Amino acid sequence: MAFTGLSSTMAFAADLYVRNGGTGGAYSTVSAAITAASDGDRIIIQPKTNGDPYIENLTINKSLTFVSETNFSRYFIKGTLTITPAAGRVVTISNLSSGNYTINDITASGATTGGRTTINLLNCDLNNVYTNQANITTNISGCTVGGALNFSHGRATANKVQFITVRSNMLDTSMAASDVEVYGNIIDRVLTYTQSGYTFKIHNNFCTRISVHDIKTDSSNEIINNTIYDPNPGDVPPLQISLNNTTNTGSIAIMNNAVSFAVGQTNVCIGNNSTGVNVTASYNVFTNSFVTSGNMTQSNNSGTVNMNFNNTTYTLTGMNENAGNPDVKYTDLDLTRNDAGHYGGSNSWANYWPANVGIRPQVNYLVTPRTISSGTLSISGSGFSK
Repeated sequence: MAFTGLSSTMAFAADLYVRNGGTGGAYSTVSAAITAASDGDRIIIQPKTNGDPYIENLTINKSLTFVSETNFSRYFIKGTLTITPAAGRVVTISNLSSGNYTINDITASGATTGGRTTINLLNCDLNNVYTNQANITTNISGCTVGGALNFSHGRATANKVQFITVRSNMLDTSMAASDVEVYGNIIDRVLTYTQSGYTFKIHNNFCTRISVHDIKTDSSNEIINNTIYDPNPGDVPPLQISLNNTTNTGSIAIMNNAVSFAVGQTNVCIGNNSTGVNVTASYNVFTNSFVTSGNMTQSNNSGTVNMNFNNTTYTLTGMNENAGNPDVKYTDLDLTRNDAGHYGGSNSWANYWPANVGIRPQVNYLVTPRTISSGTLSISGSGFSK
């Protein structure tokens, strides 16, 4: 009797299918499937023939997973996706294409109260992502974002975007336990960090500039092994710390980066316009003469280094090889000394943009120790299938 009572109260996740015209008893629209779904269900969407879209605006107000019915093929939804936050809500979207329609964005409608919302975006072709609301974690990997990626907390790995902006419309009240991590992305323009709630790690990105405008007080942050290339003259240094009149203190390690920029209104390579931030710059290499502004601790930085940058193939060659920090924890995947730039270190681009990846599943995050002496070996990771 006890077993019977327990079984009658258990809920099991279901698979709901969406197919063109509702064939085979499936739903004909994604909206109808969302209405019928319960928390934890999976909505499996059939890509239409000839790449035709499902034309509908969606409001996702449950914990749901959206996947393609056809392996390695994206389904096309022409419309805006609005995610309604709620404590404990988890929304996972994979293999979505938004097409070339600039108004069709993924948006969080507001802050989460009483907890956190988690949004996972995997292997999608999107226009803009606006999930920079309080108490929302966004994990985005393997996506192409035609415009801006704006999020307040989470992890961005191996995406191709125009801009990445990490900021929140208001401070979190239900804090996440993890840092903000931005690893291995192609950023056509600027990566901007304006978030006072979390420590950040910005590693192995290819972009035109990294600007930090806020930090968590007393935090230790990292800008490591990025490649920065800007052929257009400007008035802001390629590595810029400027805390917008905040009084937060903390530290930022700027290390193993490879940089080239066209001199315009400034010839400064690294600028620190913040009085309360301890900036440490080491083992960075520049094609420009090495010039800094503001207070920072410097060691082993090099200017007028011969390097070749390509912002079409996202390659870097030259004297960045073996120019990074020689400490073993920064060694390259082949266990040689760190190569400054986006292919160096544990978070090398070789992890996120391997040659001929094809249609295979992808590991998008893996943490392992570089050295093992004793104690428990902790390894964590995540991945997705296309």
